[in-house]
Amino acid sequence: MKDISAVEKLVACCGLYCGACKLYRWGKCQGCMKNVKAAWCKVRSCCIENKYTTCADCTKVESISDCSKLVNPISKIIGFILGSNRVACLKKIKEIGCAEYAEYMAETKRASLNK
Repeated sequence: MKDISAVEKLVACCGLYCGACKLYRWGKCQGCMKNVKAAWCKVRSCCIENKYTTCADCTKVESISDCSKLVNPISKIIGFILGSNRVACLKKIKEIGCAEYAEYMAETKRASLNK
């Protein structure tokens, strides 16, 4: 299993930190941007189309919480089950930047923030 280390490119478009994800660490996923099987992800597709690193770069919505691709009933259910809050992750990225966020998530060994 791979160690958890701070790698900015392992910050997913939606704000999750792939570097701390078990699937990434077990070698079963290459992370958000390299995962060609994730073509179904509307958040990832939007970021690629608009040349955003993450949704934190978005200028199309006033607030990240207003994005229907990011915040919808299915994502709320998944977030509840997994104890993750992608909006909180993206707000943290806006606050401290992507590189520092990767450092923070690696230090705390978390794939997502809860609040």
